[in-house]
Amino acid sequence: MNNILVLGGTGFVGRHLSARLTAAGFQLTVPTRQAGGATMAPDARLRVVPADVHDPDALAALMQGQDAVVNLVAILHGTADTFERVHVELPRTIARACAATGVRRLVQVSALGASLDGPSMYQRSKARGEAVLQAAAAAGTLDLTVLRPSVIFGADDKFLNVFAQLQRVIPVIPLAGAGTRFQPVWVDDVAAAVHRCLLDERTIGKTFEACGPDVLSLRDLVRRAGQWSGAAGGRGRAVFGLPTPVARLQAWVMERLPGEPLMTRDNLDSMAVDNIASGKLPGLDALGITPAALDAIAPAYLHRS
Repeated sequence: MNNILVLGGTGFVGRHLSARLTAAGFQLTVPTRQAGGATMAPDARLRVVPADVHDPDALAALMQGQDAVVNLVAILHGTADTFERVHVELPRTIARACAATGVRRLVQVSALGASLDGPSMYQRSKARGEAVLQAAAAAGTLDLTVLRPSVIFGADDKFLNVFAQLQRVIPVIPLAGAGTRFQPVWVDDVAAAVHRCLLDERTIGKTFEACGPDVLSLRDLVRRAGQWSGAAGGRGRAVFGLPTPVARLQAWVMERLPGEPLMTRDNLDSMAVDNIASGKLPGLDALGITPAALDAIAPAYLHRS
């Protein structure tokens, strides 16, 4: 296996994965809608091409000569239709393109908490996308591995960095979903997991939960982000949880602000359940990966930022 098509390769996880795979000697093709693929570091083993991966013909053309596909494409905010298009219809298009071109190997990066009866559109659409691919695997046209990461952190994340930046300008942090527990995973550990899955055929047919070693409430994560970034003299700002009706009002207002929202009502729905490992599926340890602790990684980059 040498040639890998990485869908969503210009995103947060994609950039880390691409750097890891090219360093390991893989030849990568990364489609992008961004002219010139400006977010990607130049590398002779990396080919960035303009393409719309939702176009079946364009996707089939990209798959020619590939040995495997990694799908990282996802959105956190959207309508029912956009979640369906990105999380369900795209996997269906991928499965069909794989069958048409004879590319069997697929690593699908889904999400912890994906469930057909989950409380949010995000979780339900992720589960439907997995089901589409599992059906193709059952039909014998795909060699599928699924990874379900918890919330992902790293130097260029839009998670801890956002909370740290807010605490530089806001004296107190009113927080929706403050009590929801997360098991944050380092982006490099997620990239390592994808790499291991590509190398090890024993991972075919399996679903792995990619989680870090720490289980923390959102309130604790926000506090630590403030402390590690030096907000309020290193103490961090006061964080108080919002009652559900007020939290929904806050999310509704944020949905209507210009730009990408910090919070939507669907995000709030996702936080109705904890985002932690179920214990029913293998984790990163089954891939030979000891996940990094949050406090071993985050303080350094939050302090620099």
